[in-house]
Amino acid sequence: MQSVDWLWLLHPALAVVLVYPLLGMVLRLAQQTRDRRLTQAKHPPTVGRDHADLGKWLAGSVVAIVLLAEAVVIATKHPLSSFEGGSSRLALMVMVLIGSGVALAALWRVKQPPYRASIALLCWAGVIGLGLQPEVFRLSDNPLDPAFWQSHFWGGVGLTGLMLFSVACRPEIHKHLRWRRLHVSANALAVLIFLAQGISGPQDLLEIPLSWQKPALDACDFQAQRCPPPAPSSTP
Repeated sequence: MQSVDWLWLLHPALAVVLVYPLLGMVLRLAQQTRDRRLTQAKHPPTVGRDHADLGKWLAGSVVAIVLLAEAVVIATKHPLSSFEGGSSRLALMVMVLIGSGVALAALWRVKQPPYRASIALLCWAGVIGLGLQPEVFRLSDNPLDPAFWQSHFWGGVGLTGLMLFSVACRPEIHKHLRWRRLHVSANALAVLIFLAQGISGPQDLLEIPLSWQKPALDACDFQAQRCPPPAPSSTP
């Protein structure tokens, strides 16, 4: 493996080491919070606050890792000296990346509901905009194509939106039963997507070749499932 291959592994490695353990803790605390509210179970009174705080870290980690993955893929697909679109497009991509990161950080601090909603949508738009670049691997962009629903990328986009929604609506979730029920429904869907991502991620890793393999695979006809024969060896 070359250095660029290790960079491509940052996203799945951080997901395994950071995101999925956090997900387990958040789900456990969510169950304890619900039990304490409905059945007066003898859980510590801090479980609700711990659930909200760790959920916030989970959401932030998911969004940050997705942005990192998109930045790495766009920056390493081709040498920067031959970056498609030149320096102007590269500068635009950098500004979108920085703007999305700033929006994510601001979402943790703003208080007013319109600002929270606007910043969450701005951050999500940045994630989608970077992901739709031609350098990013996607199975399909057509919702009528079954491959679209198996796509790791589009699953990540949906998951990012749900995570940003949970952070943006945190005060309303604490205050109103209707918002709490919506939060539970949205995060039940998020758990299913997390499970699907755990399958589609390794699938993508199998389909994306190592950097030294790409020249040979680019010469293959994948429709006919045929590759050209290797060049004859020049050694006696």
